[in-house]
Amino acid sequence: MAALARFSRKAIASAVATNQLRRAFSTEVSKTITPSPDRVKWDYRGQRQIIPLGQWLPKIAVDAYVAPNVVLAGQVKVCDGASVWAGSVLRGDLNKITIGFCSNVQERCVLHAAWSSPTGLPAETSIERFVTIGAYSLLRSCTIEPECIIGQHSILMEGSLVETHSILEAGSVVPPGRRIPTGELWAGNPARFVRTLTYEEKSEIPKLAVAINDLSKDHFSEFLPYSTAYLEVEKFKKSLGITI
Repeated sequence: MAALARFSRKAIASAVATNQLRRAFSTEVSKTITPSPDRVKWDYRGQRQIIPLGQWLPKIAVDAYVAPNVVLAGQVKVCDGASVWAGSVLRGDLNKITIGFCSNVQERCVLHAAWSSPTGLPAETSIERFVTIGAYSLLRSCTIEPECIIGQHSILMEGSLVETHSILEAGSVVPPGRRIPTGELWAGNPARFVRTLTYEEKSEIPKLAVAINDLSKDHFSEFLPYSTAYLEVEKFKKSLGITI
C-alpha cells in the first residue's frame, strides 16, 4: 500500500507539472505571435470544384458559367454558353456527362452516368443544346435531345430518352428505358402523356434557355477563378487609399 501511495503521488505531481508547462508554453506563444492587422484572411474551402479522375479532367468552355460551389468530377464537358448553377454535382466517374450549347443545369441538380444501361441504350448522360434542367432534378444515364424542358424535382432513370421539343412537368419520374416522344407534355410518377404541345409552346422552349444564358452572364461577371482573389484586390485598394 505504501508503494502504491508513493506511485500515485508521483503520478499526480507529474500531471500537475505537465499542465503547468503547457499553460506556460501557450502563454508564451500568445505573447510572441501577433497577427498583422492587414493580413489577408484566406478563405480555404473544404470542397474542390474540379476533380480529375485518372486521365479524365472536366472540360469547361471559356464562356460557360459554372457556379463556385458546383462539383465536376471526371468525364464532364460543359459546352459554350452553358451554365451549371449553385450546388449541382456532375459526377462522371463511370461514364461521360455532356452539357450542350446554351443549356442550363439549375440549382442542386445531380447528374451521374452508369457503366452500362440495362436497356442497351447509351449509358452516358447527354444533354443537348437549348435544354433547361429544373432545380433539384436527378439525371442518370439519360439522353435529352435539343430544346426540351425538364421540370424541377424530376428524375430520369437509366436509358430514358426525351426527344426534341418535349416538356416534363415538375416532379416527373421517367422509368428506365422510357421514351418521351417529340412535341409532347408528360407528367407524373411514372411519367404519362398529358397532351401535345402547341407551336407557340415549342417556340418558347429555346427562348427560356437563352434568357437563362443571358442571366448567367451577370453572375459570370462576379465570378472569379480563385475564390480568394477579391481579398487581394481589397488589400491593394486599401494600400492605395481607395475606398472599398
